[in-house]
Amino acid sequence: MRILIVEDEKEISDGIQSVLQKSGYETDAVYDGLDGLDYILSGVYDLIILDIMLPKINGIDVLKNARENGITIPVILLTAKSQIEDKINGLDCGADDYLTKPFDAGELLARIRVQTRNAGEQTETGLKAYDILLDKNTFKLHGNDKSVKLARKEYQLLEYLMHNKGQILTRDMLITKIWGFEEENDYNNLDVYISFLRKKLKYVEAKAAIVTKKGIGYSLEKE
Repeated sequence: MRILIVEDEKEISDGIQSVLQKSGYETDAVYDGLDGLDYILSGVYDLIILDIMLPKINGIDVLKNARENGITIPVILLTAKSQIEDKINGLDCGADDYLTKPFDAGELLARIRVQTRNAGEQTETGLKAYDILLDKNTFKLHGNDKSVKLARKEYQLLEYLMHNKGQILTRDMLITKIWGFEEENDYNNLDVYISFLRKKLKYVEAKAAIVTKKGIGYSLEKE
């Protein structure tokens, strides 16, 4: 799972990143509203942690713009104690939850779990979708009484597909999500990893399958 942190106070941002990375999340961080909006509109994130008080564009306007552009992923707002009206305004503009600074790391993780449990079912050890289980501790894919170890990129790719099961993910979204904005990766590289995953899904006799949406991308569906 990939989370974007939009927070202009670097010390707070670094602290959030440390907590999330120790819990197995992939993270990116930006420090102003303009960059935050650009990253959000890429559509590659599973959740956004968004501060309200940001330079260039404030968090409320970032949120409104994202929702107007069809971004539906969960957004958790970070607020100060005195920002009661901003909290209400943020929720009215499409935020899914908010946290008041300073906050406990455990509470942040709990709220993230609440917001991300609806797509793939989060379990104690990993992620479940259809008839497959992805174990975050062992990087193993479990199916019909069989299991197989995944390479890191395979794991990240399948995790993203599972979190968005039944939804079409474009090739550009998948490449940016797994390899990042700055690395150069062509479509052939993605197709190779999709092929690897299909073979492993077949090995564990899964009914879940990666379906090609011609000219668009891929979707995890149940056969």
